[in-house]
Amino acid sequence: MVMAPVQLDFDLLLSVVVVVVSCLVIVRTFWSGGRKDGDQVLPPSPPTLSIIGNLHQFGRSHTHRRLQELAQRHGSLFLLRLVIRGVLSFHSRTAEEVLKTQDHVFCSRPPQHTVRGLFYDCRDVAFSPYGERWRQLRRIAVVRLLSAKRVDSFHALREEEVASFVERIRAAGAWPPVRTTTVESAESLTYTVISKAVFGSKLGGMDPGAFRAMVKETSDLLETITVTDMFPRATAPLDAVLEGALREHEKSSGNNGDADDDDLLDNLLSAVLALGCGGGRRGFKPRQDRCEGTHPSGIDTTYKMMEWTMAELVKNPKEMVKVQGVTNCGEHGSVTKEKLGRMTRLHAAVKEALRLHPPVPLLVPCEAIHDTKLHGYNIPAKTWVLINAWAIGRDNESWENADTFSTERFVHNAFDYSGNKDFRLIPFDDGGRGCLALALGI
Repeated sequence: MVMAPVQLDFDLLLSVVVVVVSCLVIVRTFWSGGRKDGDQVLPPSPPTLSIIGNLHQFGRSHTHRRLQELAQRHGSLFLLRLVIRGVLSFHSRTAEEVLKTQDHVFCSRPPQHTVRGLFYDCRDVAFSPYGERWRQLRRIAVVRLLSAKRVDSFHALREEEVASFVERIRAAGAWPPVRTTTVESAESLTYTVISKAVFGSKLGGMDPGAFRAMVKETSDLLETITVTDMFPRATAPLDAVLEGALREHEKSSGNNGDADDDDLLDNLLSAVLALGCGGGRRGFKPRQDRCEGTHPSGIDTTYKMMEWTMAELVKNPKEMVKVQGVTNCGEHGSVTKEKLGRMTRLHAAVKEALRLHPPVPLLVPCEAIHDTKLHGYNIPAKTWVLINAWAIGRDNESWENADTFSTERFVHNAFDYSGNKDFRLIPFDDGGRGCLALALGI
């Protein structure tokens, strides 16, 4: 007797496969939420899915807000598994451990895909990995470009541009009134001060509006999480601008014998020449080296700080009155460096705005250069550590009435923007990789 071959029902087979795979995914998901990886005790992690890890837990909301929601469920230090392994920090104690106590361990930068495209394989001083090249770039920035004496030499430029800004605002309020946008005026002020400090008067015919748009696009791309390797749409126009500025400086080099009148790009080119980069000034390739230390990306950061400070003062009229009481320079008075130094309430308002609205909510990621421990958890080498400055500034454990704008917090408080003993306020990063241009931007 010949038996007919067994015919498997395709739908039944498919159902069995789906059930088995689903069970495996569920087991893998809950198992991955544990804390052990071999013999290592890792930070707690939200449930993950195969292949995509925690990617499904990012919605359309702002990344720093979504990560704060995850921290409320999983603690102030937890592990995220995306394309890379990253540890998220949401507490000032952890930030201090990373940026101060173990600064020598977390002093490198990971090779972010977006930064590779925008800054020529992470070759600028802010994103370069730890090593001799970064130390050399930092030395040039600290000694030649952004020293206290060099930054102080720009105070006349600042006062001149601020006086012009105030006059434009005052004229807009005269009769007949002129429609003006304060935010755009503040952005224009920031652009003018920083670009003149960096490029001087040798702007090579750059259009200010187009340049501001390019800087904004660069800033927006840096705040995204992406797997794209390159962004030629953003880099090509900015390349042309920077190359044009360099050509103008090369043509005019040697015409001005007063070093005090040099701008930051002059100083950078002189430093490159002193380092012996073959071919002199013309051996310095701007398309490859990206004008390290002179890229005016601080424009976006600075005007955001101004915008949020003004917005919070408008929302809080009582605080506005307090600030106006110390900033009134008279009808024809001018704002000078000496007067600003005495405006404690104004400084407090800026710090409070930075606490609530840091220009970069998620600080530039750090990367562990070797295995270490962080609050009892194992952190393997090459792990990214992201610090949520926005969440730290709104932590109810650290701040009373954390969501309320109050200048009183900083009027009699010695908080500073960097070199902190208290890491509850870190809008511009800290430690060895802190913002080198802070004095110029603030």
